[in-house]
Amino acid sequence: MSSYTGLKVGLELHCQLKTAHKLFCQCPAKLSLKDPEKRLLRRLRPTQSELGEVDPAALFEFQRGRLICYEAERESTCLVEADEEPPHALNGEALETALIISLMMEAKPVDEVHVMRKVVIDGSNTTGFQRTAAIALNGKLNIAGKEIPILHVSLEEDAARKTGESGLTVNYRIDRLGIPLVEVATGPVIFSPEEAEKVAYGIGRVLKATGRVQRGLGTLRQDLNVSVKSGALIEIKGVQRLDLISKVVSLEFQRQQALLAIAGELKKRGVKPEELGEPVNVTEVFKDTKCKVIRNALREGGVVLAVKLPGFHGLLGRELIPGVRLGTEMSWRAMFYGGVGGIFHTDELPGYGVSEDETRLLSKVLSLNELDAAVLVADQPLKARDALHAVLERAREALNGVPEETRAAQEDGTTRYMRPRPGSARMYPETDIPPIVIAEEEIQALKAILPEKPEKVTARLMEKYGLNRKLSEQLLDSDYMPLFEEVASKTHVAPSYVATILTETLKALERRGVPVNRLTDEQILEVFQLVDRGVTAKESVEPILEWLATHPTSNPAEAVNSLNLQMVESAELEKQVEQVLRENVNLLKKLGKASTGKLLGLMMRNLRGRVSPQQLLPIIEAKVKDYLKNQE
Repeated sequence: MSSYTGLKVGLELHCQLKTAHKLFCQCPAKLSLKDPEKRLLRRLRPTQSELGEVDPAALFEFQRGRLICYEAERESTCLVEADEEPPHALNGEALETALIISLMMEAKPVDEVHVMRKVVIDGSNTTGFQRTAAIALNGKLNIAGKEIPILHVSLEEDAARKTGESGLTVNYRIDRLGIPLVEVATGPVIFSPEEAEKVAYGIGRVLKATGRVQRGLGTLRQDLNVSVKSGALIEIKGVQRLDLISKVVSLEFQRQQALLAIAGELKKRGVKPEELGEPVNVTEVFKDTKCKVIRNALREGGVVLAVKLPGFHGLLGRELIPGVRLGTEMSWRAMFYGGVGGIFHTDELPGYGVSEDETRLLSKVLSLNELDAAVLVADQPLKARDALHAVLERAREALNGVPEETRAAQEDGTTRYMRPRPGSARMYPETDIPPIVIAEEEIQALKAILPEKPEKVTARLMEKYGLNRKLSEQLLDSDYMPLFEEVASKTHVAPSYVATILTETLKALERRGVPVNRLTDEQILEVFQLVDRGVTAKESVEPILEWLATHPTSNPAEAVNSLNLQMVESAELEKQVEQVLRENVNLLKKLGKASTGKLLGLMMRNLRGRVSPQQLLPIIEAKVKDYLKNQE
C-alpha cells in the first residue's frame, strides 16, 4: 500500500509566452531594466457579484487595509496597465500559440473565446481583477504510461511583480503585468508526489517543444491543488521550480495528516467549539515582565490579551512540517488579521523572557488545567483583539481537521497561509473585449504545422547528436534546447559535452549560488565558439561561465583574459614539459614509459583550462621517449 494513500493532486501550470507584445496592448512582453518614472497609489476594494455575493478571498485582502504603490516607466507600460484606458484587442500571436499548445495536448478548442474577469485584489493587478479566457477543453497527455486529463488550456495576463513593502504599503512593478500566460490544468488524477513532478515535467516538455514560450526563473510557475482523504482541498500558489513539486506535495500531505491527528486527539479530549472563550486582559500579570516584546508593547500604550484554549495543551507546539507547528499557523493568522508581530503560547512558556512565575500566574488567571493551553498577544488593544479572534477561528478549524485555504509555496518546499480559498463569486464577463470566433479552417491550418512532440524530439536528439536518453530528456526539461541546437550547428564541440554543460553544469553552478540566469544565449554560444577556435580549452567553460554570471556586462573574451585561460602555445608547452621532466627524473627512471600518465596529471593540475589533455599527451610521450632513448 502506498505511503500516500488518500492523496489527490491536480496541477495548474502557468507559462509566459514568447510574443512581441502583451496580451491586451502593444507594450513589449518583457521586463524592464529601467528605473520607475511614475508611481500610482491605489486602494483596491471588493465588489458584489451579479448575485450580490462578495468573494471571501477578495474581502480578506481588503480587510488587510493595504495601500498599493504601482511603479511604472514608458518602455514596458502604458495606460492599459495603469487601468486608465480600456484593454485593446486580444493578442492574436498569443491566441495562436495557445491553440497550438491545445492541439498538442489533444484538447478541443472552443467555438468562441470569451474573456472573463477574475477578482484579484491582493494588489498584483491595477484593475482588481485578472483577465482570463478558456481556449480549449478536455485534452489528454500520455505521461510515463498514464493518461492525464487536461481539463482546460487558457490564456491570461500575468500579474505585476512585487518589489517590496513597508508597513501597510506594498510596491509592485507593472512591467510584467499583461505579459501573456498560458495555463494548463490537469484533472486530480495524480496520487503521489513523484507522479506530480513527472506530470509537471511532461507538460513542461510540450510547452517548450513549441519554441514559443519564454524561459528563465519566474516564466514557468505551478499552482497545486492538493487534497488528502478526510482532509481538505488546499490550493498552493507559486511553485517556481518543477523539481520542487514532489517536496511541496509530500510536505502538504504530511501537514494534513498531522492536522487530522490533532483533530483526533482533540476529539478524544472532548473539546467542543463552544468552550473556546473570548480574549481576556492579562496585562497585570506582566506589569514587571522582563520580556522585551511585551515590555515594549506596554511602553507604547498596548495591552496583553490572552485566550484560553481548552484541551489544546501540547498540541500548539506539535510540528506539522519542518519549522511549522500548529502554534505557527495560529501566529500567521494573527499577523494577517490583527497586524501584530506574533503570538506567545503556553506550550513554549516559560521562555522568550516570560518567567515561570508569570506563566504560573497566567495559568491561574485563566483557570487552566493540565490539558488546557493559552495564547497571548501584546499590542494595541484593537490589534490584539483582532489577532486573538483569528487565533480562535484557527482553533475552531483545528477541531475539524484541515481548513480549506490558499497557501504560498516557500523556496524550501514548505508552505504558509496566504488567504482563504476563493469562492464562485470571483468570475464575471469582460465587457470591453468582444468574443473571438475560432474558425475550423484555422484549426486545420494549425494542425498542419504542429511542432514535434517531446518523444519525437528525444528520439531525434539521440539519433542526430548521439546523446543518450537521459541527456536528451534533461535538455528537453531545461530552457536550453534551442541554444543547444544552435551551438551544435555553429561549432564542432562534441554535442554530448555541450548538452552536459547546458544541463548538469549550469544547474550545479546555480546550486552553488551562481546567478546563471544572468547569462545570455549569445554569451554561452560565444564561449563554445572560443573553444571551437582553440582560444581556450573545453575545461575552461565552467569557470568562464561562472565569471560571466558575476560580470554580466562583460564578454567571454574578457573572461578568458581575466582568468588567464588562453591556450598555451606549442613551443611554450614543450618548454614546460621539459621542465617537469627535469623535476621528476626519479619518476622517469622508476616507471619509464608508464610515467606519462602521472606526468600528464601533474601538468594538467597547473594548466587545466589552458590546454587539452589530447594536445598535451603527445608532447609528453615524445619527450619521455627522447629522454629514455638518451639514457640508453
